[in-house]
Amino acid sequence: KPFVSMIQKYVEDNEIEKPMEIVVKSVANKSANKIYIIQNIDKKIPLDTIASSKGISFNDLLDELEAIVSSGTKVNIRYYLNDIMDEDKQLDAMDYFRSSQSDSIDTAQNELGSDYSDDELRLLRLTFVSEMGN
Repeated sequence: KPFVSMIQKYVEDNEIEKPMEIVVKSVANKSANKIYIIQNIDKKIPLDTIASSKGISFNDLLDELEAIVSSGTKVNIRYYLNDIMDEDKQLDAMDYFRSSQSDSIDTAQNELGSDYSDDELRLLRLTFVSEMGN
C-alpha cells in the first residue's frame, strides 16, 4: 500500500496523465504459429494433424501456408500430397499450373474438373509456387 501511494503521489506531482486506451499488438503468436507449422512440415507431420494440434481449421492452415509461401518461404508438402492423391493426378495439376495464366482455384477447378477438391487444388498450387516460384 505505501508503494502504491508513492506512485500515486509521483504521478500527481509530475502531472502524468493516464491514457484512456492502450493498444497491444501481438505478432509473436502469429510468428510462433508459422514457425510451428514449418517445423512440423519439416517433420512430415500430416497437415490435418498440424491443424488440429493448433486448434485451427484445415482451411485456416491452408491460409497460413499460403501466407508463408507468398512471403518467399519454401515448404515441401509432397509427403502429404503423396498420401492423399496419386502421382498422375498431381502431375496433371502441376502441368496445368505451369501453363496457366491464372492461379485462381475456381479457374483450375473448371479446367481440371471435379476430380479435384478445392483443398487439393490449394495444396497443389502451394506446392507449385513453392517449387517453381520461390
